[in-house]
Amino acid sequence: MSSAESTHFSSRLGFIMAAAGSAVGVGNIWGFPTQAATHGGGAFLLVYLVLILILGYPMLVAELMIGRHGQTNPADAMKKIGSGAISKKIGQVIGFTSIVTATLICTFYTILSGWFVSFALAPIAKLLGFTQASAWLMDFSVSRNLVFTTIFILMVILVIKKGIQKGIELWSKRLMPLLLLILVMGVVYILTQPGAMTGLAVLLRPDFSQIWDPDVLVGALGQTFFSLTIGTGAMMVYGAYLSKKEHLGKLTAYVVLTDTSVAFLAALMIIPAMYVAQYNGVQIFAEDGSLLNSDTLVFTVLPALFDTFGGSIQYLLAFVFFVLMTIAGLTSAISIVEVPTSYLMEKKSIKRDHASYLIGALLITLSLTLVLNFEQLFGFMITLTTERAQPLIALGIAVYLGWVWQRNDLLNDIQAQEGVNTNSLFWKIWPVYVKFVCPALILIIIVQLFNH
Repeated sequence: MSSAESTHFSSRLGFIMAAAGSAVGVGNIWGFPTQAATHGGGAFLLVYLVLILILGYPMLVAELMIGRHGQTNPADAMKKIGSGAISKKIGQVIGFTSIVTATLICTFYTILSGWFVSFALAPIAKLLGFTQASAWLMDFSVSRNLVFTTIFILMVILVIKKGIQKGIELWSKRLMPLLLLILVMGVVYILTQPGAMTGLAVLLRPDFSQIWDPDVLVGALGQTFFSLTIGTGAMMVYGAYLSKKEHLGKLTAYVVLTDTSVAFLAALMIIPAMYVAQYNGVQIFAEDGSLLNSDTLVFTVLPALFDTFGGSIQYLLAFVFFVLMTIAGLTSAISIVEVPTSYLMEKKSIKRDHASYLIGALLITLSLTLVLNFEQLFGFMITLTTERAQPLIALGIAVYLGWVWQRNDLLNDIQAQEGVNTNSLFWKIWPVYVKFVCPALILIIIVQLFNH
């Protein structure tokens, strides 16, 4: 990579905000509460927290460690770990697959995030008297999807083209505190509404009989991977932008803590909101007790809830909530789009702005293809990337770090960090843990997912 000024984060806070922004996405605010509501509330929360601790955290340290060691794109970073020609080649393939996966995740992610942008604008249009425009903004039409998917991709490219410090870091520092503020305000407001306490009880009282339910386990495992962007190369790229001296164990802990806090806050807002909606007369459960519209929860139940408040407050609530969703989408999309952009810059030796425009054009082409073939491709792309590719890539990363990376080289990288005692319990256990426990856990996930 080029000069240190432009290719490294300028501060720890900048990295934590960017990496947490990458991890905090639509998966936390849309996916997590929906999964929790569908899979027994507190039971899902408990399983998720355990999995974040025993799998998410050590794997995130692994991805950052590989990226920082390589100081390059995921394909070449993985290649550097290999010792012989064959292992280098396999490493390169795993890394390159993560870049392709990141690019494919962008296709459905930008469509989804485009919906949030249009849903944020709809209440403003309605308030200003543009009823038809407001209806179009909330209608799942091809024209609306084409327009807002493109708008969202352009928003991401505008940040990416500015570089690490003036783009990714600067915007992460602005957007993440705003996201947390909106979430906390949302939680406080919803919990004061009638009906909210029923939802709170559902979330905080685990039904222990559901903890071993395969659906709960698979849902929580998938959520762990998707939430922390494991297996997309995003964290390897961010790791490459870190100084060798930074203490990865601590930094990763901050990132995981922020990510999990946001998921919990989102559940604390959305699950009680569902019961407030029910109290206000909105139907949220089917006859058999299952959740209605679980996949489109934030587009159906929440707007219906906002409508029950009446007056100007309903428009304000809808606007603030969908701005929150847009920010979550943006912080994650920035990190995922950076993966192919950094690869193109290095491989073709082209300037950042040119690379970002080329990747932007590619994403617009791919995403709009998905929009035009929505029924066939949207669900397929989500399954292909998050349920198939991400766990397989994570398995490759765990095996490479545990079995292929020369122990002395890995120890040198650990020792290069400031304030790290290699004899401490964490750094003694972690390499062994990634070598044996992580691959075993990931294999269990893969078997469950492929049988699901």
